[in-house]
Amino acid sequence: MNAYVYGYGPKDNERLILVDLGVTFPDMDSTPGVDLIMPDIQWLEERKNQLDAIFITHAHEDHVGAVGHLYSRLGAPIYARAFTAAIARHKLAEYGVHEGAVRTASAYPETTEIGPFKVSFAPISHSIPESSGLVIDTPAGRIVHSGDFKIDTTPVIGEPFDHQMWAEIGASGVKALMCDSTNVFSDNPGRSEATLKPNLEELIAAQKGMVVATTFASNIARLQSLATAGQAAGRSICLLGRAMRRMVETGVQTGILTDFPKTVSAEDANSIPRENLMLIVTGSQGERRAATAQLAQGKYLGLTMKEGDTFLFSSKVIPGNERGVIRIMNQFSEMGVDIVDDAGGLYHVSGHANRPDLVTMHDLVKPQMLVPMHGEHRHLREHVKVAAERGLQGIVAVNGMMLDLTGDAPKVAEYIDTGRTYLDGSVQIGAMDGIVRDRIRMALNGHVTVTVIMDEEDEPLGEPWCEIKGLPQMGRSGVPLVDVLEEDLSQAIGRAGNKTLVDDDALEEALRRAARKSALDEIGKKPEVTVVISRLA
Repeated sequence: MNAYVYGYGPKDNERLILVDLGVTFPDMDSTPGVDLIMPDIQWLEERKNQLDAIFITHAHEDHVGAVGHLYSRLGAPIYARAFTAAIARHKLAEYGVHEGAVRTASAYPETTEIGPFKVSFAPISHSIPESSGLVIDTPAGRIVHSGDFKIDTTPVIGEPFDHQMWAEIGASGVKALMCDSTNVFSDNPGRSEATLKPNLEELIAAQKGMVVATTFASNIARLQSLATAGQAAGRSICLLGRAMRRMVETGVQTGILTDFPKTVSAEDANSIPRENLMLIVTGSQGERRAATAQLAQGKYLGLTMKEGDTFLFSSKVIPGNERGVIRIMNQFSEMGVDIVDDAGGLYHVSGHANRPDLVTMHDLVKPQMLVPMHGEHRHLREHVKVAAERGLQGIVAVNGMMLDLTGDAPKVAEYIDTGRTYLDGSVQIGAMDGIVRDRIRMALNGHVTVTVIMDEEDEPLGEPWCEIKGLPQMGRSGVPLVDVLEEDLSQAIGRAGNKTLVDDDALEEALRRAARKSALDEIGKKPEVTVVISRLA
């Protein structure tokens, strides 16, 4: 969920620009029920009168995914190149924001002048079209923000990496390079997207049953390669998944895709012989609602997988998603489906620069200092080491760290409170609000509802009763858990003094403690407890 703020001017009165505004995705272990995770932009929202513009480097969700959700809190114009701008407008339209909020920018050397900044979109190769680094000129010097990139001179779709252009950008003098660090631990030079074409064609042509392939929906070059390979094998191509169809449609509309094979609808695909059909589907990371997971569970839009079919994962599993992907692989295996993954590197190449390619970027741009970005802490730290080996000063910048880049070396100016914002259903909540924490606690420990009615004399009217959820029906004693809880709660009320019986808060706490102790003795767990007290007038 990238969100980088650049500022220039006197302290507390800087003019600001924001680079990227992305999302990351939840998991059932740490964020159950959450739909999306976005950056907490409170600091920036409090300074929105200082914010001159938002620049989006490319259309991956971790860079553009939050613009619709958070735009109303910032209100600054958004600048992006044509393909990315079209994706951003789609997202804003879902929130009723006029398409004029997004302004289409041209590529380097054209510049956009915003306050004290002059910003150019410098084309760079990545796994989505029209990716750009940003050349940010200020009165204090030039900053280069690489964005996500790889060095690919034959990217299939999109612009090839232009060594001469980047050397030209560096020749003007670069104060600091903010550089992608994702693949800093990969020692071999990165491979081109074009190297996959023969492997994909050979694999798909050899299959007898239906072929299904999944990859990142935004990797249009891979979609093109897969669809072309399927077409060459005499198969009709069907795209499944809204995100994938939107990416292809946007690519066609913006002129990125000019010869994408003709596709058929899911309805028509149902009447095509399996040996003549290829599906390209969303869900390469095991997302529960995506087409891949739906097919693994039995059926999606009338289409089913059968013994003898082949499922290709033309993607890398992002760390943290392994469990969901393996679960889906096993579901397919139980159906008799043959699974092909990218363990051998034949059917996927990364969109990020490997270690030698990062060094090439350093040499081309020749920055005075390096600030690694886009990676976990260990990646950032390793990237600083790589820079230091070549006499380049760097710094590990963590979330919330404000850097002063005006001197000869980067230094920490201050720290800003940062965090996460969750999209929970249709509502944005703070990560520290306690809602998700309570949800986790209920999932781990179960829940008990205790109800008691008090009469006019502040005496219980009848016995308290319980309802349980997520707990065993029977405990150690062999008696229904509800019966044990209700008996212990009744005794707790009998022991309570008048001060407790007349005070709702005190009575609620006493009953909560009693229920948790009783459950611990009976089933070894302390459930979450809700106490409902009703008093007769």
